[in-house]
Formats: sequence, C-alpha cells, structure tokens
Amino acid sequence: MRHTKETRVSETPATAELTDVEQKSLHEIPHPSLPEGSSIYGSTKVFPDYRAENGESYFTLVHGIAHESSVSFVAVLQATRALRKGFETAIYFYGPGSLNCLATRGFPTTGNSAFPGEHNINNQLKTFIAEGGKAYCCRFGLSLHGAREEDLIEGVIPTHPLDVQDALIHYARKGAIINSTYQL
Repeated sequence: MRHTKETRVSETPATAELTDVEQKSLHEIPHPSLPEGSSIYGSTKVFPDYRAENGESYFTLVHGIAHESSVSFVAVLQATRALRKGFETAIYFYGPGSLNCLATRGFPTTGNSAFPGEHNINNQLKTFIAEGGKAYCCRFGLSLHGAREEDLIEGVIPTHPLDVQDALIHYARKGAIINSTYQL
C-alpha cells in the first residue's frame, strides 16, 4: 500500500489482544504501585563526606570492557568524584579496559550513538580530563584488540605495558587510595 500526504497514521498505539487469564494476571497487582518520584530508599549518608587532605592521591585501575558491564563507567564516575573532592586523581586503563579510551566509538559513524548511553564513558572521560584528571592507556591493551593509538580520546596518555605495575607502585608509594576494577 502506498501512502500519500493525505494518509494519516493512527496516533493510538496498537495493543495486543489479551486472554481473560492474561488480563487477570496483568491486573492482580495495581500498576504503578507507587507514582513516579516516590522515595523507596532512605537518604542518610553514613560516612563523612571526606575531602582530600594536602597531597593525597586517588588511583584507579580499569580492566573492564566498555558497555559489557557498569564496572568501567562507575570507575570513571568514582574517579571524577575523587577529583572533585580535591584528590590528585589518575585512571589507568589496561587490557580490555583500554577500549574505554577510544574516540572512534559510534555507529554508523564515529561519534553517533547507536543506542542511548553509548558514549557515556567517552563523555565522562572527557569531563574527567577537562577537570584536571590524568587518564593513562596501555598500548599493549590497545594492540590486543587492534585499536590504534591515534584513536584515543584527546588527552589520554599512552603508556608502555611495563608501566602498569610501576604506576601502581608509584601511587602506592605516594599513599594513594587505590581502586582496582576488574571484569572478566
């Protein structure tokens, strides 16, 4: 069937026809049980809102694949929060975590989000760097997946594979709070 400009598509969404049993099951519990905006969790913060003391550091290791879980994204969010609390903050992406640093993410072209949130990690990492955080990316991690160094998000510092351990030692000797995230 060919549509013309005069043809109007119904604005009412189609609904499936339900059996009596399906209708009964659907209406056993009223929905929504609570209106949007209802609070179902308390708001008491248990620990003090710590701020960095002079010279304190926060170091995060990320060995998680972008979009395979929330591990990588949450690690970047935590590092950004530590940075905003005044910590000298760095994130080290290694192994498959290196893929989080690619500016070439997108479909059908780079920069386009094929699904909502596809660029969450990219955008948050750019924010982290813009606010003064350091982001390191292991060159060997990139090479494992055929990613190119020139495809890194601007400001991400490429590192030698042997730097993973030495970066950890460096920040441990500084007395940094170390957050290590890992995903299989």
